[in-house]
Amino acid sequence: MNKFFVILSHTYTNRIKSKAFIITTALMVAAILLMTNIQTVMEVFQGDEDEKSSVALIADEPEASALAASIPGGEIYEGEEEDAKKSVRDGKFDGLLVVEKGEAGLPAGHYYTDEFTSSTDQEVRQALQQVKMNAAARQQNISGEALAEISTPVEFETTALEEGAKSEEELNQARVIVYIMLFVMYLAVIMYGNIIATEVTTEKSSRVMEILISSVSPVTQMFGKITGVALVGLSQFGIFILSGIAGIRISDSSENSLIQMAGLSNPDWGIITYAVIYFLLGYFLYATLAAVLGSLVSRVEDAQQTVTPMMMLVVVAFFFAISALSNPNAFYIAAASYIPFFTPFVMFTRIGVGEMPVWEVVLSFGVLVGAIILLGVIGARIYRGGVLMYSSSSLWKNTKEALQLSKKE
Repeated sequence: MNKFFVILSHTYTNRIKSKAFIITTALMVAAILLMTNIQTVMEVFQGDEDEKSSVALIADEPEASALAASIPGGEIYEGEEEDAKKSVRDGKFDGLLVVEKGEAGLPAGHYYTDEFTSSTDQEVRQALQQVKMNAAARQQNISGEALAEISTPVEFETTALEEGAKSEEELNQARVIVYIMLFVMYLAVIMYGNIIATEVTTEKSSRVMEILISSVSPVTQMFGKITGVALVGLSQFGIFILSGIAGIRISDSSENSLIQMAGLSNPDWGIITYAVIYFLLGYFLYATLAAVLGSLVSRVEDAQQTVTPMMMLVVVAFFFAISALSNPNAFYIAAASYIPFFTPFVMFTRIGVGEMPVWEVVLSFGVLVGAIILLGVIGARIYRGGVLMYSSSSLWKNTKEALQLSKKE
């Protein structure tokens, strides 16, 4: 057991001190602090632009007054159209809206601007649309109250009759949590799976493994590395979480913080608990596979190619999970949730957005734990023989040779 902790400590210390870990962590912390204060940052950079924003208006009454009131920075221009265009070119106005009578005598606009800015164009278009609707209503002798009533969105509410079903608010919150956890699991498996495979291959390529193998069993090495990298991941994500909390506290307006906008001010801790459990089980499943694959090659360049099939499994699982967000009870989704390499992603998504029977959840845990044990037993045998191989044959041939070597020990 002491040897296990020596391998674990060595792996953890080396990775924590590596430049890749420090740079990646620093960049992610900066990104998290930026995202949690994005509204403040946007206000700082957009403050001056908003003050300078102005649109010249050439139109007859009552359209001119209505547009000036509804367009931000709208200003009725009293001069000639050509003079107004010159003012736009000189930068005095951001744009010029000329309103004339179109078909059926309704307002039609022509917008002139130096640069195409979709946000301003959209604001002007929406304001003119409203003016046109009002003009059409007046032509048809429709009162303003009647027009407002017609334009009011229909009242619509959905209620699930199934007992214990999530409300719409709970479902939206669950979707946000599921999206976040899916991306976290996806990135973690890809990042740390590569690290484990590369770690094993690097030691093999430097012949360090031949020295280690005489004092520490291959199985102890494999699980020591897997656990060490897992602790690296937990440390890194712990830093990210603390950075997020710090960013929210720094934010001037808690009501407009990222947590409030995402609807996570009162999170569902049940879903978060499932996320942690499936994350850990999924990590150990993929990490064991990555260690085995890394032991079958002797060059770091080959390690990247060897773990490609594993990465494809992760990508497929991720897309199954995204599909499950909209249709969690589809037959192919239900079937995929019991395939071990898909279970952490798909079953967690189904739990997050639907109501799952307890037996299905327990069965998925059993499938995952069973797969980890089976892969651990088989993987330990392959790892035991694979770490002493230095051939560059095909993956399948190397696997057979590794199993044969493990039997001779």
